[in-house]
Amino acid sequence: MSSALPAALPTSATAPETGTFADLGLAPDILSAVTRLGFTAPTPVQARTIPALLAGRDVVGVAQTGTGKTAAFGLPLLQRVDPTLAAVQVVVLTPTRELAMQVADAITSFAADIDGLQVVAVYGGSPYLPQQRALARGAQVVVGTPGRVIDHIDRRTLKLADVKFLVLDEADEMLRMGFAEDVDRVLSGTPAGRQVALFSATMPPQIRRVADKHLVDPVSVAVSRQSSTVESVRQTYAVVPFRHKTGALARVLAVSEAEAAIVFVRTRENAEEVGNALVQRGVAAAHISGDVAQADRERIVERLRSGQLDVLVATDVAARGLDVERIGLVVNLDLPREPEAYVHRIGRTGRAGRSGEALTFVTPAERSRLRQIERTTRTSLTEITIPTPAQVSAHRAAALLGKTADRIAAGRLEVVRDAVCEHIEANPGIDLVDLLTAVAALAVGDDGPVAATDGEDLDSAVQHARETRTEESRGGHVAGARRRATTTGPSGNPRYRVAVGHRDGLQPGALVGALTGEGGLTGKDVGRIDIYGSFALVDIPNGLTPEAVDKLARTRVAGRPLHIRVDTGGPTGPQGARRPSRGDRVHRTH
Repeated sequence: MSSALPAALPTSATAPETGTFADLGLAPDILSAVTRLGFTAPTPVQARTIPALLAGRDVVGVAQTGTGKTAAFGLPLLQRVDPTLAAVQVVVLTPTRELAMQVADAITSFAADIDGLQVVAVYGGSPYLPQQRALARGAQVVVGTPGRVIDHIDRRTLKLADVKFLVLDEADEMLRMGFAEDVDRVLSGTPAGRQVALFSATMPPQIRRVADKHLVDPVSVAVSRQSSTVESVRQTYAVVPFRHKTGALARVLAVSEAEAAIVFVRTRENAEEVGNALVQRGVAAAHISGDVAQADRERIVERLRSGQLDVLVATDVAARGLDVERIGLVVNLDLPREPEAYVHRIGRTGRAGRSGEALTFVTPAERSRLRQIERTTRTSLTEITIPTPAQVSAHRAAALLGKTADRIAAGRLEVVRDAVCEHIEANPGIDLVDLLTAVAALAVGDDGPVAATDGEDLDSAVQHARETRTEESRGGHVAGARRRATTTGPSGNPRYRVAVGHRDGLQPGALVGALTGEGGLTGKDVGRIDIYGSFALVDIPNGLTPEAVDKLARTRVAGRPLHIRVDTGGPTGPQGARRPSRGDRVHRTH
């Protein structure tokens, strides 16, 4: 069907980085979105790929995440779509659900000015019905994992008859994960004459065979991976369990000397959740993602530049082109999928001759990925510990006392002075240092030991994670009693709480599927499930390892992250299972 690829593709290629996206032949409605997203000059892979795809050529690209390949195929594929035709015209296959969501978000942001164009992500671990509805409404672009795409094809909810453009993203990873037959079936099911873009980090023989079979006279594009990093940025990491990341982040921000910080998360849902959590803790924060309108994004960025905001929580796509000199700290709340993305993230600080700091949160299960980043960047990250509540209070008190000289000079303290004097007269034995210390503690929000429960929980969890990692790195094994949760439900088994319920369309099968698919369990390992309106409780007789909990916490079911955690009990029902209100529907299964 096609002419073969050259005997060997170049291991690297160069392309001029001069020029603009306007020189590549993009349509005005696509170009306007690109401009607003902050894209400036195209990267090498974009400069070589976009013109070839716009000319109707098939493309084989040897490029990794972080080189700009999503825009390299995402922008031209939109130019092939007819938004007035309510049928699937583009299919993008990715190896993982996380990448599917990321690519779908990026394409959605690129299509902001195209009326009527809809993008839907389809992937396992999430119920079919919302995906079916999106497809039935006439989505033109489908981004998904091979297995779930095949499932929709078999259910006849996804039809390939009108497909004009097909992308294989991270093809080598898909084949490594065993999706070769699924990929071949999707490719074979699309009409003759459709355009194909295949991207792979490497070019093994199996990928060559796929290209030889399904691509027609493809243009070869190869770019070298980016390995340099920012020398003016101090790079550190901290071991933090997933469920304690927001609390740890709040402490880090409280003691940071940086003028402003940007916090990177993987998904738009995480951006909103973390941003709102920081605001509730009194931080001058906001969030941006692919869902934030461009006008709102511009206002938020301007507030960050002017000093009205101190912290911005953002996804990788939303932070493209962001250049704010005040940013002195970058926090990777979620470890980036690829080392190259890490380089792009930390490049948001240490600009204009300034120094900066980059802190990466690592769960106990992510140590190997951290080592991969260090190898790629040729930099060794320094481990730090999360500040304790006492250190946070001391830092805030020092900052408060540092302002007293200016406040004295400003004058108009008579009323306050009178109140202080009256208090001292009424308490003649009071120590003035103790009085000043207590006033400073109250002023910085330190109400004493009664408020320390959450902080102690975070500290013990972080310490346990670090100790577990140390023992495992020495080749030792942690006793099952330490690795497994022991909180039990009414059935006597360890019980866990997930932040998804009937209101989200949660079904027992979907929850069991996530637990077995992502948690390393079998169906026999899952016990009783109680589903309530906004949450669910599940018994797991053998418990979950901390690594499994961290992974499942990020898993999405019914379109929402599970946020799984050990159920700690509640005031209105055993183990936190409050008695259902009239609005709740309870499903129990064993």
